[in-house]
Amino acid sequence: MKVIIVGGGIGGLATAVAFHQRGWQVEVLERAAEFTEVGAGLTIQPNGLRALDALGLGERLRAGGLADPLAGIRSRRGDWLIRNDVANLKRRFGSWVTVHRAALVDLLRAAVPAEALRPGTDVQHVQPDGVVHHSDGASTADLVVGADGVHSVTRRSLWPDLPGPRYVGYTTWRLIAPPHPVEGSVETWGRGERFGHVPMPDGRIYCYLMANAPAGSRVGLDELRERFARWHRPIPALLDSAHEEAVLQHDTHELPMLPTYVSGNVAVLGDAAHAMTPNLGQGACQALEDAVTLAHTVDTLGLHAGLHAYDRARRPRTQLIVRRSRQAGAAAHWASTSLTTLRDAVLPLLPNRFFDRSLTPAYTWTI
Repeated sequence: MKVIIVGGGIGGLATAVAFHQRGWQVEVLERAAEFTEVGAGLTIQPNGLRALDALGLGERLRAGGLADPLAGIRSRRGDWLIRNDVANLKRRFGSWVTVHRAALVDLLRAAVPAEALRPGTDVQHVQPDGVVHHSDGASTADLVVGADGVHSVTRRSLWPDLPGPRYVGYTTWRLIAPPHPVEGSVETWGRGERFGHVPMPDGRIYCYLMANAPAGSRVGLDELRERFARWHRPIPALLDSAHEEAVLQHDTHELPMLPTYVSGNVAVLGDAAHAMTPNLGQGACQALEDAVTLAHTVDTLGLHAGLHAYDRARRPRTQLIVRRSRQAGAAAHWASTSLTTLRDAVLPLLPNRFFDRSLTPAYTWTI
């Protein structure tokens, strides 16, 4: 049996590993000239690590250094709005790991035979019968997996009349700052903007910033420094220590709910199926879950029954996470002074079980 995977990012390579381990012939078509990841830090949460455990790779990632979950959310003045019990979260759900995105891609790529990787291949159209048209001609497989991101060619090929990604109203910057003392992983909310910092095992600090903005607008590091100059420490210092070339900016999109993740002999996964806001940090974790589940159902039940089982298992769960992620970040982007003042007064009064509603469904997944 042969599987063609369109897209060589985290979801695509994880799918390649999962099927290769089950004895399938694997072919990964990637548009970029090499298999790598342009990005910054990435936190793999307990459910994502369990997916990597299913691939035999979880312990290798843990060996690079464990991380703590989000310690909480602060106001721009530094007051705690939400304070998480970090020790309790780890006791209940398991380990967290923070890595550079490229390191995870390298780990996955090394578990796929080199001859299966086809960089520099631009996919133009995917047919439901398993034929993939690309810049080198056409390829055919028993199964095709679209793991080609939020602007997926696979998804557009199969469902050309469905709406595409929706800009959610804010843009995101990511960067890695030099080593700096920080109080764990913390997110800070302002009025229509926020800043998060996550310590990495090598001492560097992964930072992410989000702000309401028109789609396509671009802002450089100097303007970000000015924008966040009066926020609590260590935010100004982290931005002052960063370099312009380290800053990546991407508009934030969400994918409208698909009625199915399967068409004929083709399945979509990761951002191609359920692109979500980064508010719960679940994008890569859900792609890893998708990959492991798809390989398990198809290899266990057969192609068609397995594809339908994959859709039944993954679509309700991932679409729930999409909704929860949207809800989790909504209050951070309120632009009204009166609303943000009310938010900052009310959040510290809410019990922890109020926030568990968003976290527990994400963290408790098993294959």
